[in-house]
Amino acid sequence: MAETSPPLSARVAEFLEMAATRIRELSVDRAATAITWIAVGLLLGTAAAIALFWLLVGIFRALGTLMGTEVAYAVVGLILVIAGAILWWRRYPQDRTSQE
Repeated sequence: MAETSPPLSARVAEFLEMAATRIRELSVDRAATAITWIAVGLLLGTAAAIALFWLLVGIFRALGTLMGTEVAYAVVGLILVIAGAILWWRRYPQDRTSQE
């Protein structure tokens, strides 16, 4: 028996379904993945900021108990100044010769 091809309406429906699936894969699925990673990044960033804050509070309290409040302010301030200086120093790319 000779094989018959599916009717034109079935082929058109299959093509439209395939096109819609491909478009969804290129747009919605990628956007959903990006949104998921953005949400995870925000949660991790917030958790890191809170952990850093409580670390500084813990250092301040420990130093305040051991050496006094003035020393605690000086040490925590020194830590923050050093961190700020490092970030300020790294604000530009390492390749500075291309600006000539």
